[in-house]
Amino acid sequence: MPENTSTQTHIHSSPFRGQAIILAGGLGTRLREAVPDLPKCMAPVAGRPFLFYVINHLRRQGITDFIFSLGYKHEAIEEYLHAHFATLRYQVVIEEEPLGTGGAIQLACSKATEKNVVIANGDTLFNVDLHAASHFHLHNNAECTLLLKPMQNFDRYGVVELDADHLVSSFKEKQFYKTGTINGGLYLLNVAKFLEEEFPAKFSFEKDYLEKTLSLSKGNSRRIYGQVQDEYFIDIGIPEDFNRAQSELRPATLDLQQIDKSWTLFLDRDGVINIDKEGSYIFSVDEFIFSPGAPALFKKLTEKFNRIIIVTNQRGVGRQLMTEETLAAIHQHMTTKVEEAGGKIDAIYYCSSIHNDHPERKPNPGMAVRAKLNFPEINFSKSIMVGNNLSDMHFGRNAGIHTVFVKTTRPHQELPHPDIDLAFNGLEDFVKAL
Repeated sequence: MPENTSTQTHIHSSPFRGQAIILAGGLGTRLREAVPDLPKCMAPVAGRPFLFYVINHLRRQGITDFIFSLGYKHEAIEEYLHAHFATLRYQVVIEEEPLGTGGAIQLACSKATEKNVVIANGDTLFNVDLHAASHFHLHNNAECTLLLKPMQNFDRYGVVELDADHLVSSFKEKQFYKTGTINGGLYLLNVAKFLEEEFPAKFSFEKDYLEKTLSLSKGNSRRIYGQVQDEYFIDIGIPEDFNRAQSELRPATLDLQQIDKSWTLFLDRDGVINIDKEGSYIFSVDEFIFSPGAPALFKKLTEKFNRIIIVTNQRGVGRQLMTEETLAAIHQHMTTKVEEAGGKIDAIYYCSSIHNDHPERKPNPGMAVRAKLNFPEINFSKSIMVGNNLSDMHFGRNAGIHTVFVKTTRPHQELPHPDIDLAFNGLEDFVKAL
């Protein structure tokens, strides 16, 4: 993971470097009655395929590049990715026949470009802190790090035990346990060290790599570590947990009266804070005209929210139609006027890339991830994104942020919309509703 940028008013975000392999080739036989004719990861949960939640949790943790290891009914997954994650950087590998978890990972690792990758299961969501896990993995020079979930009164999973140095000391079989830590199905893997092993094309990652490595490494220097994180975990592999996920993963209702100083406000710029220049860009300070009521509106917004963050695509810079110096002058003008009116802007993030798959170009959530790195107190579930484009709304959903649509440039936007929590005519009406 790269270092934080410094906290400043005007921030040009740079991309993270994190890569994940998602295993999504499972047959889902135990879910067949509840979800016929779909790969397990495509099971609909709270209106979206479960894969949506897996991808976006990883993106919120700084993962920007994905390799999907597919098999059973891979066409359905590929169609979904093409339609709903068109701006995601990803590759696909397809098992012509089932290769087991190990074979699937081995196949996908042949496409990996990073030294260490995250391995995730497409039917399991474990909301770990990957920054902490990555630091732990690299600090220990681990071959593989297992992310472990503490559980109580369970018999569905085996138990993983660690020694005093956090090395895996044993894998215990499935039976009833009063307490224990389970394998959460999320790993950090050193690709080169894994590929040095001689495996058949088809094998089990858990049995033939993890457990076999442990049995052979007594007294040797094999480095399989575990890190315990007591975070949200759900495996939709059985109907009971699939049904439980329907309520637990449903987005919370946005109630503006619940907002307090623990909340964060994300704002798009053009068409929200200032009058949009349709089909073009704001090229100078003179062309920057505040929307009705602004900048005075920021006084109330500052009273309501802990942080106010601007996130804006600025492809005009990438196309060399304007300079970063001009953009900085526009943002300095905006910030000064807001401060003169008694408000504040904590940070401005912009993405000038001309490429839609840039991790920080909306609707990709990279600018929200960057903001949380700079302001760790930000809680995405207690944040609002205000924008005038559906790409802003998708950005909010991808980041796990509530969404507010302003109709300044799209007054006829069809409502209700699954990606829009609330809608107003403009920023002024939103502020009045607060």
